[in-house]
Amino acid sequence: MSEASLSMHDAQTRRIRRRGVAGVLVATALAAAPLLLLRAAPHLPNLSLVVAAPTRIQLHLTAAVAALVIGTVLMIGVKGTALHRTLGWAWVVAMATTAISSLFIREMNHGAMSWIHLLAGWTIIALPIAVYAARRHKVSLHRRFMTGLFVGGLIVAGGFAFLPGRLLWRVFFG
Repeated sequence: MSEASLSMHDAQTRRIRRRGVAGVLVATALAAAPLLLLRAAPHLPNLSLVVAAPTRIQLHLTAAVAALVIGTVLMIGVKGTALHRTLGWAWVVAMATTAISSLFIREMNHGAMSWIHLLAGWTIIALPIAVYAARRHKVSLHRRFMTGLFVGGLIVAGGFAFLPGRLLWRVFFG
């Protein structure tokens, strides 16, 4: 590779890393905003509520937390590496598990699905499209889908998990 190519690659890597860091900072701010607005009395999380929850909720929560951690690492890290591909597959499995398990969580609506289940449906459709785009080297399409799934499927939907009356509300503020 020539020096000009290496220099261009280095500049592109720095731009991508800056964009990833900015995206993670925005996502973190969006996730923290409801917590800052609520200003509930701080206390240690009551994890016994999670232990007492049904298995489907424990599975959903575990997969969502795993997807959030892995997704954050992917957003910050260099794209296209072997580590990115390996973590990417783990993220896809965690997101699919999160979406599918959410379809069995219906306690809030007396056994019926709610509008938030539309996010699960969209995730189930969008994940294979995003993987297909990556496999076909359609980087822009892959990036848009994966970023949208991270923000919409984890940050926005996760924010709703902290609404009063929901499990995570009770764990952290109840």
